[in-house]
Amino acid sequence: MAAGDSLDTVAARFPTNSAAWAALAARAFEADDVVSAYAFSRTGYHRGLDQLRRNGWKGHGPVPWSHPGNRGFLRCLALLARAADSIGEADEAARCAQFLRDCDPAAADALAG
Repeated sequence: MAAGDSLDTVAARFPTNSAAWAALAARAFEADDVVSAYAFSRTGYHRGLDQLRRNGWKGHGPVPWSHPGNRGFLRCLALLARAADSIGEADEAARCAQFLRDCDPAAADALAG
């Protein structure tokens, strides 16, 4: 990412990068734009799932927070739980929060708040 690149530019240039989508979701939350936060976090979550599966993950098991490459996905998952809760999707929020904890309790603890 070059100095001065906007988050929008980075996400457009690197659409498979979950960290960019997580940053966009966090920015949307800061602007009190919960629907955009939901959309950005869901996009990053799905792009992260795609990447995990390409790397051999079978849909269950650990996704360690200690591995920097997993952090964008895990952030998106935490933000998706928060956004789902904010729009009244309690079941989705609970599933996402549990999935985050199942991926790595350290991630859930680090991203709590």
